[in-house]
Amino acid sequence: MPQPVPAPVPRHLIRLSALMVLTLVAFAGNSLLTRAALVDPANDALSFTAVRLVSGAICLAVVAGVTSRSMRVTRRDVPAVLALFVYALGFSLAYNEMSAATGALVLFALVQVTMLAVGLWRGMRLPVAGIAGVVLAMVGLVWLLLPGLSAPPLGSAALMGLAGVAWGVYSLLGQGSRDPIGRTARNFIGAAPLALVLLVVAAPALTPAGWALGLASGVVASALGYVLWYHILPDLPAPVAASAQLGVPVIAAFGGVALLGEAITVRLALASVLILAGIALTGRK
Repeated sequence: MPQPVPAPVPRHLIRLSALMVLTLVAFAGNSLLTRAALVDPANDALSFTAVRLVSGAICLAVVAGVTSRSMRVTRRDVPAVLALFVYALGFSLAYNEMSAATGALVLFALVQVTMLAVGLWRGMRLPVAGIAGVVLAMVGLVWLLLPGLSAPPLGSAALMGLAGVAWGVYSLLGQGSRDPIGRTARNFIGAAPLALVLLVVAAPALTPAGWALGLASGVVASALGYVLWYHILPDLPAPVAASAQLGVPVIAAFGGVALLGEAITVRLALASVLILAGIALTGRK
């Protein structure tokens, strides 16, 4: 008997997967860009955060203006604006003393915990495969990043944990958005005045390289990356959205290898397989 021909993968799933990969690369880029800037003590975390948010706001205002999206910040936008600001500030302050890999681990572990906890509180049921996927992905992350790394300072870990909770909240707020460009623009525009206060407090302390890295983080990795994230969020169940972000530390680790000239180890390759397999399991129904 002839074997049945497998059904082709729907185009919308291919497109969604491609956009998710681009988004996760942008997220990992933020870790690498921020750490690359703040490893230089001449660059101040507050100034870097301000440049990141203000440049992102300007970029998104232009994009929203061209596409005729509303840029008027309303009361409904305030929770997302505050979540974005808290995330960006905690993220930068934590990276003063954390490696890119360790920071990404703490951040996205807390993102996942936050998103899944809220989902369960709302009555979401996680199937056995989903639970197994979360456990498998977390085991992969711990195996990849914890052994051999010195424990991060408690204060920095707490700041990155706060950033992770804030990003989880920001992601959950974006799940109902059907206007990713407009909503992301409003979030950044709303956060820009708070960022300018930081710039005044810090009396900008950035090297030319710090300015360049801050602009790249704000315009490319943040503004455009978050538009993509808000664009795909409505199509992602909370467990998938949470666990997919566990791939970011893997991408950041490979980015660190490429930028720092570190060797690709067997541990890195196998842990990556565990994490990706966990993400795949979490997405199963």
